[in-house]
Amino acid sequence: MTRKSSPLPLIPILRGIQDHEAVAIVDALLACGYDCIEVPLNSPRAFDTLALLRARFPEVHLGAGTVLAVDQVDRLADLGVDLILAPNFNAGVVTRALARGLRAMPGVATPSEAFAALETGATELKLFPAEMIQPVVLKAWRAVLPAPVSLFPVGGIHAENMASFLRAGADGFGFGSSVYAPGDGPAAVTAKAAHIRRAWDQYHGRFQT
Repeated sequence: MTRKSSPLPLIPILRGIQDHEAVAIVDALLACGYDCIEVPLNSPRAFDTLALLRARFPEVHLGAGTVLAVDQVDRLADLGVDLILAPNFNAGVVTRALARGLRAMPGVATPSEAFAALETGATELKLFPAEMIQPVVLKAWRAVLPAPVSLFPVGGIHAENMASFLRAGADGFGFGSSVYAPGDGPAAVTAKAAHIRRAWDQYHGRFQT
């Protein structure tokens, strides 16, 4: 199966996931309609988990999170990862990811960081932590950032606050414990992921002009 060109812009962040549970958790997410998954590098055996998921799910848009160094980008590209995410903006990481043909989503918390990231070629920005970048702030950013730039609030996002961020101009989201927390089994992940997906299906498109 070939990889999809336009994944659902909802990214479950599987921080703390272990190899023995990874396939079952991703199977549960795929059954709920998700097709982009992030494994942060500060998870146990993250590189091994990413290699396992790449081999098992070639159709998934596979993301690596908490990527802080350029040499990590090369190792991840060689594993077949599609998306490089970080909590911060590192110009070298973004530049190298794009040079390797990967999507890059650096973390930004200020307009200055956002514009600096765009200058390196980034077209997708992770607004982190979203708890401090409230919808009123996102709306102000959206007014000055180039229209094609995609904004993904991450941190404290759940089904009940998605609508306010979408109304302000968010394009997608990353979800941590609202979809997966260490110790969650497939049934718990299915329930949480389905709740998020219902909220997305209800609100997405309602606030776009």
